[in-house]
Amino acid sequence: MNPDPRTSSAKTFDTAHTLAVRGVELGVEHFGDAAAPLVLLAGGTTMLSWPDALCAALARGGRHVVRYDLRDAGASTTLDPTAPQYTLRDLAADAAALARTLDHRPAHVAGIGVGGMVAQVAALDHPDAFSALTLAGTRPVAPGPVDDDLPDHEAAAMQPLFARPMPDWADRTAVAAFAAQGAEILGDDPAAAREIAGRIWDRTPGTTPAVHMANQLGTVFAALDCAPRWRERLSALALPTLVVHGRRDPFFPVGNGQALAREIPGARLLLLESASTAIPDAAADAVAAAMLEL
Repeated sequence: MNPDPRTSSAKTFDTAHTLAVRGVELGVEHFGDAAAPLVLLAGGTTMLSWPDALCAALARGGRHVVRYDLRDAGASTTLDPTAPQYTLRDLAADAAALARTLDHRPAHVAGIGVGGMVAQVAALDHPDAFSALTLAGTRPVAPGPVDDDLPDHEAAAMQPLFARPMPDWADRTAVAAFAAQGAEILGDDPAAAREIAGRIWDRTPGTTPAVHMANQLGTVFAALDCAPRWRERLSALALPTLVVHGRRDPFFPVGNGQALAREIPGARLLLLESASTAIPDAAADAVAAAMLEL
């Protein structure tokens, strides 16, 4: 159950709504007290990439938690995701502008999967907007060819994952079953993936569920301008940083998270030994505790 923000001397927000930021509407959801320090969770790419259990645990720890959909995902402005008219740096600027809109204090910014790439660039480009950084299940380079020292997607999982026929995107049951099958291939919880996919489908505006489910696979990022490279700038990060990675992740294998932890000064690496690409509910309290320590 998502607690409503409590009335305070600071801004008070509806639990779920959209906010105008830099000329677009971003779908956002709040957990906890709007007067408390902020944790800004950029989904990977929809907000539901961040588990309810983790958001609730952070809120219990005294944080005002805001998770949001990136452009062309969830309740946020959707135009033509096959040809995005923005760059990765625009998405990073969205995160900084949203943080400043929500609270005058710097925010703890977190990103998962491709959202973790947004969070890295946001912290590098807008250091004054953020007080801490959490990166989950991500890597220090853009989608596409990886650096020689980084492990690429595991072919044994990718071949069956991407060889599957697409579902009927207008059929909620078929879309949820497709997500559950993908989770099983990746080593995630199929039941959790089925439930989340159904929720994503339910909150997809208009008649474009395919757009948002494609976003879940990072398809939009393949068309996104992610230049210039940012890996070489990671050593300049001065924010307290937590890197969370599933030991069994075949999509961004664990060596990617280990590289991030090595290259960001003072970063802590939290390995989830039994996890794959998603943060399981069973790990929510441990991840929240590590984030709250930053």
